[in-house]
Amino acid sequence: MLTDYERYTAKRPELDTMYRAVTNGIQVSVEPFYLDEESQPEAGQYIWAYMVEIRNESAEAVQLKSRFWQITDALGRVEEVRGPGVVGEQPVIQPGETYEYSSGCPLKTTSGIMVGSYSMERPDGSVFDVEIPAFSLDLPDAVRSVN
Repeated sequence: MLTDYERYTAKRPELDTMYRAVTNGIQVSVEPFYLDEESQPEAGQYIWAYMVEIRNESAEAVQLKSRFWQITDALGRVEEVRGPGVVGEQPVIQPGETYEYSSGCPLKTTSGIMVGSYSMERPDGSVFDVEIPAFSLDLPDAVRSVN
């Protein structure tokens, strides 16, 4: 049985969209997709998932300590989410290694934008922020536009 993600990318392979940003040798790539089967448009509930890949291209290990997300829906309403780690973890990512996870976002509109940052800690205790690239949440058949 295919997952929502597999169905989505099979229908729209040209939209295999990966958003990327690199900060201090840490590359963050995000790929969002719409969860049609979990959404309830008639109730104003649109659900997206996103897959994140964090690759440590620096010379030292880093630990993901916390996250910050800013989620803006199509009406300009903004929600901020902060918390420790991601999906219940605070992974240590060694040089050359990649950490991957998936999560989701509900919206009350048919589209939106997410952007954020991770707080990372080096072995010496110094902390720095890593950019999570802005990415759009669009219905699979929606016309895309940059606002």
